[in-house]
Amino acid sequence: MARERTEAERQIAGLLDTARRKLDLSAAFLSRIDEGTRTLQVVSADVPGLVDGYAGPREDGFCLAVLDGLLPRVMPDVRDVPDAVRRMPAGLPPIRGHVSVPVVLSDGTVYGTFCAFGLAGDPEVSPRDLALMEVLAEAAALVIEPQVRREQLHAEIAGRLGPLMDRGGPDVVLQPIVDLASGTRTGAEALSRFPTEWARTPDVVFDEAHTIGEGDRLELLALAGAAALLGQVSGYVSMNVSPQTLLTPACRELLAGLPLHRVVLELSEHSPVHDYPALLTALEPLRADGLRLAIDDVGAGFSSLRHIVTTAPDVIKMDRSIVSGLDTDPVLARLAQSLVAFAHSSGVCVIAEGVETEAERAVLTDLGVDGGQGWLFGRPGPADVLVDAGTALVPPATRPVRAG
Repeated sequence: MARERTEAERQIAGLLDTARRKLDLSAAFLSRIDEGTRTLQVVSADVPGLVDGYAGPREDGFCLAVLDGLLPRVMPDVRDVPDAVRRMPAGLPPIRGHVSVPVVLSDGTVYGTFCAFGLAGDPEVSPRDLALMEVLAEAAALVIEPQVRREQLHAEIAGRLGPLMDRGGPDVVLQPIVDLASGTRTGAEALSRFPTEWARTPDVVFDEAHTIGEGDRLELLALAGAAALLGQVSGYVSMNVSPQTLLTPACRELLAGLPLHRVVLELSEHSPVHDYPALLTALEPLRADGLRLAIDDVGAGFSSLRHIVTTAPDVIKMDRSIVSGLDTDPVLARLAQSLVAFAHSSGVCVIAEGVETEAERAVLTDLGVDGGQGWLFGRPGPADVLVDAGTALVPPATRPVRAG
């Protein structure tokens, strides 16, 4: 069964049909030449056996020789060009007229060739036909380039992620989460860390992994790394997962094997949920066994409200965009206060993210926010550092009495 063409390939096929129709030839094709193979990627032909994917050695046929300048771009009759006769591709009827032009991308890279040929009985090609083929080849390059760039990007991502995943996935560090009223550490969030030379934040790396079909695997490795830390620290460990990865059997199996009463599972506000019923079905047995659910980044966008209403989480994590500067911005303070009132009316705990100053902590405490996380209480680090820290770094004597 023939492979279904992509949208770009369908557009290329239209250009090839135009070439055949205008030149009245038996075949036209787009060839791609790599290190060892010449492949006819898209074919428009009435020649038996000549179909999309027809391939042969790189040096077979005329394409590479035309690119290398060893054969002319236009050959009205191949029989008049001895070097072409010697290169006549095996497995095809004898070619008579042939015209071929390079397909050149915007950076000057030669992608392949845009070719048409005739058999006995077809009219001869002429130098004036070259102009039409050059115009069509330029149009083909415009169609091809976005896909080429995607392929290059995917190859670059795979080249970075592959070795890291083969070694077991990202490094996992812990950042303390404290009870704001007492300053005592109650838990920690497990955070993935990737090589600094990548110059990419973890959310970008996970997004890249999903674009090449490796997102679930990378998330599962990060979850496994977080789970391994449960035995090294006290309190709960908060772990991040996307809704799509949570729906995989492998993820549910991994989670089911953990002491779920010590696990908080965070779903990001930014992660789209395409099937809420399936998500709730996946969560039900895990929550019945003690898993607590948190919605992350609440306040950073608009989809969090639906997440909260539909999933009925145990925890909402107030985004740093609300926390940062709320001690000097009354609007942010009122927004935080409303979020706390909404959460507490439903029995939901509120944890503020990105707490960096004592002034921010004081206002959050006064507003009734339950927990805090941020550099004020400790930066992400190894499990042994978290154990040594134990509690918030704010001296107890400086903490104001919680209002109310």
